[in-house]
Amino acid sequence: MTHSSLPFSTLRDMLRYAVTRFNTAKLFFGHGSADALDEAAYLLLHTLKLPLDKIDPFLDARLLPEEIEAILAVIERRTVERVPASYITNEAWLGTYNFYVDERVIVPRSFIAELIPERFSPWVGDAEAVENILELCTGSGCLPIMLADAFSNAHVDAVDISASALEVAQRNVGDYKLQDRITLIESDLYANVPDKKYDLIITNPPYVNSGSMAKLPQEYRHEPQIALDGGDDGMDLVRKIVEGAGRRLTPDGILMVEIGNERAFAEQAFADLDLTWLSTSAGDDMVFLINASQLQ
Repeated sequence: MTHSSLPFSTLRDMLRYAVTRFNTAKLFFGHGSADALDEAAYLLLHTLKLPLDKIDPFLDARLLPEEIEAILAVIERRTVERVPASYITNEAWLGTYNFYVDERVIVPRSFIAELIPERFSPWVGDAEAVENILELCTGSGCLPIMLADAFSNAHVDAVDISASALEVAQRNVGDYKLQDRITLIESDLYANVPDKKYDLIITNPPYVNSGSMAKLPQEYRHEPQIALDGGDDGMDLVRKIVEGAGRRLTPDGILMVEIGNERAFAEQAFADLDLTWLSTSAGDDMVFLINASQLQ
């Protein structure tokens, strides 16, 4: 295609085209962006190595032919293959934190992440006194990095069953220079976890029930399915996590579990426990808390 025949010349042209393509394809946005415009702006700015929060000064800037080609390739990949944006850019954001991601891990998204900067107040009375944290199903290592930052006296043991996920986590822990504060452990939940007591056990495990798994948008099929699939009622791993937590928590320790849209199944699975539900931006159904005393 000669440049003179290209219908695009500015970033504004490309942005408009991307939004139209995304909306026409009825893409699903569950990995960080709210809608087609957010996603298009992010992908275009990232591709052109422009500041992600400032599109306005550049909207009428004319693009080089090779820049237009690069953007078109990204739009094709997102639209035709339905690859999540984070796998195209190899980055994901949680709050103010930026993490490296690729197909070895699910794209970080967590409501627990919203609660970490407040150091789980009021549930954790003295954040300085928290010394040991266990984080199960760590994936890209995003939550332990945030936890190590928030709880400055704590050591975090971060567990995943997937060796390849832990390679990604190791890269992120290294990027944040937290190798001394975070230990990555390849383990099926508690199997290889050190024999010590933890003040906090935090987990965002696979919790999607099989009915929902069958209906997941195509975008999610690019993610490691082991990181999503929670069995028939979504609670397969959650049951094991709750069951093993009592022996591993300090007397006033806390277990915090993210279960997404599965509150009904969680309340059914743990009918004998009085689950405390925490408020997040998505309401009060996403994260529950159990005190160590309830598990004795």
